Amino acid sequence: MTDDVTKDGLDRLWYRQPAGQWVEALPIGNGRLGAMQFGGVDSDRLQLNEDSVWYGGPAARENPDAAAYLPVIRQYLLEGKPEEAERIASLALASVPKHFGPYQTLGELKMFFHGEEGEVSGYSRELSLPDGLARVEYTRNGIAYSRELLSSVPDQVIALRLTASAAKRLSLSLYLNRRSFEDGTTVIASDTIAMQGQCGAGGVRYCVALKALADNGEVTAIGDCLSIDAADAVTLYVAAATTFRESNPLQTCLRQVEAAAAKGYQQVRSDHVRDHRALYERVALRLGATSEDSLCRLPTDERLKRVRQGQADPGLFALFFQYGRYLLMGSSRPGTLPANLQGIWNPHMTPPWESDFHLNINLQMNYWPAEAANLAECHEPVFDLLDRLRTNGRHTAAVMYGADGFVAHHATNLWADTAPVSDVVSATFWPMGGAWLALHAWEHYQYGGDETFLRERAYPVMKDAALFLLNYLVENAQGEWVTSPSISPENRYRLPNGQQGTLCMGPSMDTQIMRALFQACLDASAGRTEEDAFRERLQAAMTRLPPHRIGRDGQLLEWAEDVDEVDLGHRHISHLFALFPGGDITPFTAPEAAQAARRTLERRLAHGGGHTGWSRAWIILFWARLEDAEQAYANLEALLQKSVHPNLFGDHPPFQIDANFGGTAAIAEMLLQSHAGTLALLPALPGDWPSGAVRGLRARGGYEVDIAWEAGRLTEARITAARSGMCTLRSAYELEIREVGQEGQEGRAIRLRASVEGQTWNAEGGRSYLIRPAQSDGE
Repeated sequence: MTDDVTKDGLDRLWYRQPAGQWVEALPIGNGRLGAMQFGGVDSDRLQLNEDSVWYGGPAARENPDAAAYLPVIRQYLLEGKPEEAERIASLALASVPKHFGPYQTLGELKMFFHGEEGEVSGYSRELSLPDGLARVEYTRNGIAYSRELLSSVPDQVIALRLTASAAKRLSLSLYLNRRSFEDGTTVIASDTIAMQGQCGAGGVRYCVALKALADNGEVTAIGDCLSIDAADAVTLYVAAATTFRESNPLQTCLRQVEAAAAKGYQQVRSDHVRDHRALYERVALRLGATSEDSLCRLPTDERLKRVRQGQADPGLFALFFQYGRYLLMGSSRPGTLPANLQGIWNPHMTPPWESDFHLNINLQMNYWPAEAANLAECHEPVFDLLDRLRTNGRHTAAVMYGADGFVAHHATNLWADTAPVSDVVSATFWPMGGAWLALHAWEHYQYGGDETFLRERAYPVMKDAALFLLNYLVENAQGEWVTSPSISPENRYRLPNGQQGTLCMGPSMDTQIMRALFQACLDASAGRTEEDAFRERLQAAMTRLPPHRIGRDGQLLEWAEDVDEVDLGHRHISHLFALFPGGDITPFTAPEAAQAARRTLERRLAHGGGHTGWSRAWIILFWARLEDAEQAYANLEALLQKSVHPNLFGDHPPFQIDANFGGTAAIAEMLLQSHAGTLALLPALPGDWPSGAVRGLRARGGYEVDIAWEAGRLTEARITAARSGMCTLRSAYELEIREVGQEGQEGRAIRLRASVEGQTWNAEGGRSYLIRPAQSDGE
């Protein structure tokens, strides 16, 4: 493809002033180490994070009375008495203790600048997404000052380089603090200090070390601070570690800062940029014409303000897409923990919702762009967590439910805790977190086709999740097999007898997850005779699961029966799981159910739904799957207008990062879909994006796809197949496919007719294919 997708210098956030609040600061991260740069002039601070700084240690919290009272709870639900069932569940199923500790900030590096005087001019604060560099630049009294910040994967340090255009003009004092939650800061050497402490009884011990180097200046340790006088340039290296991974965090931190200092900043920077660009540059996106690039030169907060006033800025949506990819790279790399509710960027000791791993939508949404947006490696921390959940969840399944396999509930933490969390009934007693997360391993296989991964990691965890559910299912009054007790997160219903409840039998979301998981297990075990007995159990269960049901208002039912909804505008729309991320409901395979899903969305939005950032992001994805481009765009526009902060962080409110990841996934889904065994190019392209191009999106089946379009119509696409197989394309118009040879020459054309079901052709592994609209006979 000849279309130039990349616009150098446009993938950046920038501002004319320092950050006045945390949600204006700019994030950097290497998956494990994160920082927020504020960019002050007389003083500045870096708010620091390390992914394993969690309060409290591992604990066995399963309620010993759970198994004995499970039949009682089920009987109450069968009799239509949810209030009585919830009273017993809150006593017998709730964990002891009910909560675990939060993810916490590592602390702050504070900087105070001395000797800088005069008015500030030319101030600029920016985050370069392609390079992973945050910069501050300004002029004062004729001297140009700059600061450049990065978080390195190769060197596992945060590095900050400060320069001035005149000699001996940098003087500053530095210290580390964590308010009153550290044991104190120790002077290691004249240029190095370290802050240490412990995150509660039984919790991890942490360390953060700071080393300062001054070019032609002096570094002195005074008290528990570092003082730098009259330097030409200053380089700071920060390392952090905890006993979650390291037996001696202080020793590890000192080794890392010394190694980085020995390499020197320019080599650390070069290695960081090379590592960062290797992932970031896999995908490029242009929305709109080059004549609109002038908008990209405006400060980000001004662009956001324009969009909130209803003005068009296609480039801001492209920036938001790439920002989501940047944030996933910054909060999830191989060997780290997964991105939590705030990625890794958390300034609090007691953050909202513990900044934990929520398994009833949020952690899953964080990883929806991982495969499609060509960051498959960033998905790996989820599979590491799944391995630990599987181990702990077997114990929880046996103790609480007398079941085989593994279970995880609606939230987990550093220690892969699988017991119910919190005393909020509408969220707590949901046994599907592990099953939903296990489907991410299947998604990773569907995109990448790694048979070893499927055999050794994906299938074992999927099988154990399915085994638990096969044991957990009970028969309802209609003779169907359903989960009980469970919930439809975090919604309530009203029965004809007047009782309201959240605890229930067989919510639709559970059935949809089970159907997807059981089918994935069947597909993954095909041809394995040693799995025949397990496969027979799955097939028998599949015949007994409730079907999709449509309610009296034409909506897809959220519960097993057509009961009244208490909150018609509830933020969770869990019963559309089969629409997205599942693929069971599509307009071309299940039109009646798809129409009911549309009605569900219309009712939710009419009653105030989509009022949280992550919910709005999920809604965009629903509309994209329904191939309603204008509704998808309207909700994407609403996401930026109502649910992002000045630094483009998603807003729940308060800050949660899932809206960023959900928004990125949604834009990818508007441009390319690959569920239900077919590929569709530009399936939900809105009128506001009449021209554009994208390079490097991934599709299930092992394809990488580039697309260009003009006047709202495909001009050319390139599909590169990683492995051989039959590829099915859906299209509203006839397409012409030509194989591209090794020298770039185009081969014989294959003509595919327009088809909503799709037309199939044989794609050879390692080959690329050009897709263009077919010329009519008269052209």
